[in-house]
Amino acid sequence: MEHIQVTATLPKIAPGDLAEFKRLAAQLLERTKGEAGALQYDWFLSADETKCVVRETYEDSDAVLAHMGNVGELLGRLAELGGGLEIEGFGPVSPQLAEAAAALHPTLYGFFQGK
Repeated sequence: MEHIQVTATLPKIAPGDLAEFKRLAAQLLERTKGEAGALQYDWFLSADETKCVVRETYEDSDAVLAHMGNVGELLGRLAELGGGLEIEGFGPVSPQLAEAAAALHPTLYGFFQGK
């Protein structure tokens, strides 16, 4: 596995915050359109629109670091509206990326097997 996959979960969107959440999410999506190393950036809402999962795939750790720098200023506000932010990372994370993401307390998984 060469790419890095990320699952970001915003677990509890209050009904009164949904419109603002969607507005900020649209801004984040727009910002990623220019990111060369962002291969996937897909947003999913639960049926009741109280939980959001973002599926992301990046070429490498440098691409994730560039993404973090690009969206960082909006991410805190989005996490507030989403009831927190749970991050899972899959793949070869560089020491620099692990350090930069440490404040987000991600759960990181190294590749085991697959096809």
